[in-house]
This record gives sequence, structure tokens and C-alpha cells, in this order.
Amino acid sequence: MKTELREAAVTAVAVAALGALLGVLWWWLAPRVPLVGEVLDGTWVVYLKDSEGEQGIGVDGTFSLLALAFGAVSAVVVFLVRRRGGVPLVVALAVGGLLGSVLAWRLGVWLGPGSDVVAQARSAGKGVTFDAPLKLGAKGALLAWPFGALVLHLGLTALFGPRDPEPFPAGPYEIPGA
Repeated sequence: MKTELREAAVTAVAVAALGALLGVLWWWLAPRVPLVGEVLDGTWVVYLKDSEGEQGIGVDGTFSLLALAFGAVSAVVVFLVRRRGGVPLVVALAVGGLLGSVLAWRLGVWLGPGSDVVAQARSAGKGVTFDAPLKLGAKGALLAWPFGALVLHLGLTALFGPRDPEPFPAGPYEIPGA
């Protein structure tokens, strides 16, 4: 049991560390949400350049799809490294995926444009388009990595994992008293 817990801890840390790569990829691949700043009555106001644009949803979708891909890759690697599985390993895969998602989210926000949009509007100038801060509107996307990893790991274990021995030997059985 001690060995399983140690392997599970290493798995959780390794999977969570991949969150840094996910964060950088999300920052790099996510669509930019264009904003425009104007001065009205002496104060700066910021609004969407394209009010019907779908870039905000695309940011969440990009994170979700990347997280699902990371979940699939981590599940396959964990399964190939340790086929016999075990509850601690599966819990470590889920916890590592969730921590990796949170790390990716925070890193992507940190790498993206600043959160002070009024200051960005001032520095860009009146009527000039600039990028909105990178944010994750659908917080449920943080669960894409752990759920994707767990579902694929379960499927791989069911299809290719070690089997339990049969409870009864194969062959003809005698019925007592017959």
C-alpha cells in the first residue's frame, strides 16, 4: 500500500505539472476578444468591438478541448506505465488533472493581457482596438481534464487491464444429490 501511495503522489505531481504547458498553450491558441475604448462625458468606457462575436466562448472552448486532450494523453501514459491501476492511482490522476487545470487557468490569465481594461484603453487610445484579459467564463471547464482522464483510463482498464481469476474452474459440474 505504501508503494501505491508513493506512485500515486508522483503521478499527481507529474500530471499537475503538465498544467503549465496547458496554460501556455491556452494563452497562445485562445482567440482574442477585441475591445474598444471611448471617452464619454470625461470618463473612459470600454465595450466589445463586435458585440455579436463568439471569441469569449471560443476562449472557454479552447481551454476545454485542450484540457480534454491533456486528460486523454495523461490517462494513456498513466495506463501504459502502470497497467494494474488501483484506487490511489485513479484518485491521483483525477487530483493531478484538477490541479493542472487550475494551474493552467491561472497561468494563462497571468500571461494574457492585464485585467485593468481602462488603463489599456487609455494606453491604446480612443477608438483603437485592444485585447481583453484572458478569462475562463465557464469554470466547469476546469473539470474537463480530470473527467476526460478518468473516462479514458476506465475504458483502457476495462479493455486491456489485468483480469480477475475466474471464481470457478471451467468444466462440467456435478450437482450433489442428482
